[in-house]
Amino acid sequence: MLNDTLLSPSRVGLLDLPNRLVMAPMTRNRADADGVPGALMETYYAQRATAGLIIAEAATPNAVGLTYPNIPAIYGPAHVTGWRGVTRAVRDAGGRMFLQIQHGGRVGHPDNSGLHPVAPSPVPLPDTIHTPTGPRPAVVPREMTEDDIRRTVEDFAAAARNAIDAGFDGVEVHSANGYLLHQFLGSNTNLRTDGYGGSVENRVRFTLEVTRAVVDAVGADRVGVRISPAVTANDLREDDTDALYPVLVRGLAEIGPAYLHVVYADPDAAVYQTIRELWPNVLVANPKLDEPTTEEVTAKAERLAEAGADLVALGRPFLANPDLVERLRTGAPLNEIQGRYLMYTGGATGYTDYPSLDPAALAEPRPEPRVAAPLAG
Repeated sequence: MLNDTLLSPSRVGLLDLPNRLVMAPMTRNRADADGVPGALMETYYAQRATAGLIIAEAATPNAVGLTYPNIPAIYGPAHVTGWRGVTRAVRDAGGRMFLQIQHGGRVGHPDNSGLHPVAPSPVPLPDTIHTPTGPRPAVVPREMTEDDIRRTVEDFAAAARNAIDAGFDGVEVHSANGYLLHQFLGSNTNLRTDGYGGSVENRVRFTLEVTRAVVDAVGADRVGVRISPAVTANDLREDDTDALYPVLVRGLAEIGPAYLHVVYADPDAAVYQTIRELWPNVLVANPKLDEPTTEEVTAKAERLAEAGADLVALGRPFLANPDLVERLRTGAPLNEIQGRYLMYTGGATGYTDYPSLDPAALAEPRPEPRVAAPLAG
């Protein structure tokens, strides 16, 4: 049974949260072919509205940033209208919601976007990309010019304004998991020799410029940033993680977004401890889970809270458990995740058909809650 601390109210920016459990952004490929969310996505997110905060799945800020088929977008009027239906459904269910904004960079394909992918350097992803006709070899991306970089920064700011217009409480800038902003941070993906490459200070510049533009567009209280120190997703490598992230975090702290979201946070890792020491605002920590059982989720969430995390973001547990907060509160078992392929295919199966707890079970007497120390921050 989860302790009272993580079930207690909190605050991020100007937003009051009823608990400290965050639904992490998870790509689910349920938008239409043009990136417009529909009624099925409204149901999915509304089912999970008891999360302290929902961070909606990655939405692309422009066409060239598209990664895979049926990824949502946030750069056109139709996208705003579609997302407005989602945020209305979540709000009606009592929830709060940010939107993650993600540019895929080299993680994309002309068969998906109709455009040639761009990246910091012409270094292809050494893997296939899923397309409407099946897996295709990744192409060599075009190296971004400084004009490309400037326009992309502007696209992130415009996407943030669109998200607020669509009813989101805020946005999350995605600088993690091997996508475009993280590619500028990476040692093997950024081979530039201009002001955006080489030194740590140059490689963090793009993420800082995007964050500043987004903060200027919608206000610092409505912005978060996601990072993933040492994470090798999408074949990204960092040769200098311990030197890179203090520079990045200090730069972000000067800009002042409301939260920093750390992927696969390890409270015993030196880089995580440094980030916690340097970051002055809300820290959201996302644990790496092996098999998301009630016991593992509870133990890792509480360990992160003890190590100074203000909020804990959970992905797969929320995917399979629309009532995750109640399950963790009562110690109830979690649903098993249906076949992995169902995470990324269209339709309700493996998406909106996960059962909630039997109301009769909730009426049973519950054990006395454990007392926990308050979270730092």
